[in-house]
Amino acid sequence: MAKLVFGLNQSLDGYVDHTAFAPDPVLFRHFIDDVRGLAGSVYGRRMYEVMRYWDEDHSEWDEAERDYAAAWRSQPKWVVSRSLKSVGPNATLVEGEVEAAIRGLKAQLDGVIEVSGPELAGSLTNLGLVDEYQLYLHPVVLGGGKPFFAGPRPPLRLVASDRIGEDVIRLTYVPA
Repeated sequence: MAKLVFGLNQSLDGYVDHTAFAPDPVLFRHFIDDVRGLAGSVYGRRMYEVMRYWDEDHSEWDEAERDYAAAWRSQPKWVVSRSLKSVGPNATLVEGEVEAAIRGLKAQLDGVIEVSGPELAGSLTNLGLVDEYQLYLHPVVLGGGKPFFAGPRPPLRLVASDRIGEDVIRLTYVPA
């Protein structure tokens, strides 16, 4: 049975914004290795549209960016959306009963399935489907934006903390 993990970069004050800060080379390599090891990823529409950047090669990319793109392209993706009519390569559109679809993925796959997007992760948390939260804390204060947690959460228990790269701490929590 697969484990559903919600993990994102966030500011010290709890906001996610991929344009406000970027991973250093060590953290980026961590993300490449992470993506390579996934059973797949579940995306909400907005996060999937951001990640589609990796579908096409860009001439200015360095080796690490090409490695990340290759890893991302090779993994299966499920996109939860009521508005999209189609999705890109190696992706499946989830339009109907989201709870049943995610429970089915968890039952049929082994390893880790990542969920991306605070709103989708919040909905899946409310259904009792998220098994682990990984907060990658960056030393940045944004003062506002989209929060990592889209609403109240049941109590969590810290199970690990890791320094990755120069400035980032990953905090790993599970439902208490």
